[in-house]
Amino acid sequence: MVQNLTRLDKECRPIDHRLFPVLTNVILDKLGVKQYLADSGVFVCMNQQFAKYNLGQIVRHRKHPFRGVVFDVDPEFANTEEWYESIPEDSRPAKEQPFYHLLAENDHSFYVAYVSEQNLVADYSGEPVEHPDIPDMFGPFQDGQYPLHFQLN
Repeated sequence: MVQNLTRLDKECRPIDHRLFPVLTNVILDKLGVKQYLADSGVFVCMNQQFAKYNLGQIVRHRKHPFRGVVFDVDPEFANTEEWYESIPEDSRPAKEQPFYHLLAENDHSFYVAYVSEQNLVADYSGEPVEHPDIPDMFGPFQDGQYPLHFQLN
């Protein structure tokens, strides 16, 4: 049980003191907290970005007609400036958000896509993605997603 917990906002300023019977990952995510030190009852804020989508999850682009399987996540933009500048200015996503690497498909081809979180939605169609590289990274399609083929560190 956590006692005398200080709740912090994204700027790491104390908001109020409360007694939380159970501190869950959901609460940590909503507060933007990277690490909770249970022995001292202190939050350490790192302005952490939390990824909304998981490895192996199928997602769809909000604006363009493609979908794909998440195979990697960058906590914030990590591509080239040239790539970023090639996006029309009125459509450029913020850099300070997770960006996802997808094994993507559309009606005509398979490719790797790099997409900001704001431009993705979960795909609940229950349909597999047919990208030919999926078996190299994931197990067989089950329960609407692809299980990882390997152990993460």
